[in-house]
Amino acid sequence: MAEVFGLPLPVLAGQVMLGLVNGCFYAVLSLGLAVIFGLLRIVNFAHGAFFMVGAFAAWMLQRYAGMGYWAALLLVPLVVGGLGGVFERTLLRRLYGMDPIYGLLLTFGLVLVLEGGFRVAFGTSGQAYPVPANLQGVFNLGFMILPIYRAWVIVAALAACVATWWLIERTPLGARLRAATERPLLTQSFGVDVPRLLTFTYAGGIALAAFTGVLAAPILHVNSGMGSNLVIIVFAIVVIGGMGSVLGSIVTALGIGVIEGLAKVWYSEASTTVIFVVMVLVLLFRPRGLFGKEGAA
Repeated sequence: MAEVFGLPLPVLAGQVMLGLVNGCFYAVLSLGLAVIFGLLRIVNFAHGAFFMVGAFAAWMLQRYAGMGYWAALLLVPLVVGGLGGVFERTLLRRLYGMDPIYGLLLTFGLVLVLEGGFRVAFGTSGQAYPVPANLQGVFNLGFMILPIYRAWVIVAALAACVATWWLIERTPLGARLRAATERPLLTQSFGVDVPRLLTFTYAGGIALAAFTGVLAAPILHVNSGMGSNLVIIVFAIVVIGGMGSVLGSIVTALGIGVIEGLAKVWYSEASTTVIFVVMVLVLLFRPRGLFGKEGAA
């Protein structure tokens, strides 16, 4: 059997693919976090909680309303993103221009409320969400067996990342969003509704978190702590990629996912800490992040 770096090819390919799936989850989550920080300058600690809410919303729609996976994948991001917009308009907006620590504390308080509420309502054991019937089964790639649903996660996550990058970097709406955050008074003098754009930005970032939650529901047990397990990793990815860098978050998340997957083969004890080792090295030699701009540190 062929070997690469001393590992059988099927083992290596399987770990790379597993890491790529995890990296896709990281990518969409970190993308939403990077968008919110890059455009609003808010450290949104509640991002993992909204990821959890998205997964629970899909589960509740399936159990209590009989709504299938595909409908939930479209509806849940809209609903949870709308809730995020309400939160931004009623509470978060009051903190713009203040020290970022206030935004972090407010969103951390929201995490405690959301996680505590879902823990009381549904317990801590977790709820199973079925894989949709048309995504069950596996692909036989010859050198490995790839579940169809995991292949779909890779495609859907990459599509969401590319669409978000294109929206922000290549469209007039993205140009207005960037202008509204960098020069709000000047932008508003041209007739642009800046407060509405900021609400749209935050709601869009939260919708990405909820979308990821729906994608993750058939793979992870839906439980109140599922967001807390990811949010620290996602924050580290955003720091490594460069705070506010959309492209940096996507590339770093995919790379970290693959590195994490390979670490589980070569030295499994390091798989949970390798990302923080990378973060320390990046902060030592390039404080603004791999894709961050000058002054972002």
